[in-house]
Amino acid sequence: MDHVLDIADCYFFTPYIYPVSWPESWAVRQIISLWVVTNLGALLVYLVFGALNFYYVFDHVLMKHPQFIEHQVRKEIQLGTVSIFWMSFPTVVLFFWEVRGHSKLYDNISENSLGWSGLVVSIAGFLFFTDMCIYWIHRAMHHQNIYKHLHKQHHTFKIPTPFASHAFHPLDGFLQSLPYHIYPFIFPLHKVVYLSLFVFVNIWTISIHDGDYRLPGPLIFLINGAAHHVDHHLYFNYNYGQYFTLWDRLGGSYRHPSALLGKGPRDQIRKLMTEAAQTQ
Repeated sequence: MDHVLDIADCYFFTPYIYPVSWPESWAVRQIISLWVVTNLGALLVYLVFGALNFYYVFDHVLMKHPQFIEHQVRKEIQLGTVSIFWMSFPTVVLFFWEVRGHSKLYDNISENSLGWSGLVVSIAGFLFFTDMCIYWIHRAMHHQNIYKHLHKQHHTFKIPTPFASHAFHPLDGFLQSLPYHIYPFIFPLHKVVYLSLFVFVNIWTISIHDGDYRLPGPLIFLINGAAHHVDHHLYFNYNYGQYFTLWDRLGGSYRHPSALLGKGPRDQIRKLMTEAAQTQ
């Protein structure tokens, strides 16, 4: 986050916001700046990509499903924006530690002993590590003593829209985001790659809530897409994974997407519409 902070200082905070007596290296100023940047950045990604996905990808026919609740989109956005606000406080603590040089983030490829191959390995490692951790954190959220207090808010939305992607209890959302922040404290990672991956995981989270159940045939058994994730919302104890189906298969929680078997939400809507037409 130091690159983002430097840009924000150069073009906004230093010339327009902070007094001269507040140096850019002052910890209090850095924490305040990181909090502002984190909130604005997260809201921008959530609302912009969520809206684009909602209007250009999401199948609005799904809003006719009997389990699509009244004023659902508004409720998702309200919960999502509130969650981002509260999640930003512990997130900024981790970003501050990064800015202060306590992580293994690096600037130049030459700093990695493996060079460009090390960069590729670090990306694969990030995806594997975070997918594994989120699987177990997510599964823990479904424990009967935890679910009703935290994760139940997210499952209010049985037929999610892209705006449900960030609609969590703040503690639930932060715990599931924790692996993204922990990784660069354990493993080397290029700073630009880290920022790119951070944006990617937010967009991915939006995409698995977008109701687009299409996946190329061979990837159905590998990638945990929207078709897999909607079954998680509907049937609870399946498909906890974030990107891949690996940990669900190993953990015995994999469920082949009902939408790909002709038994998904769209199929249920068609059936109801056909039944309604026959009774008229």
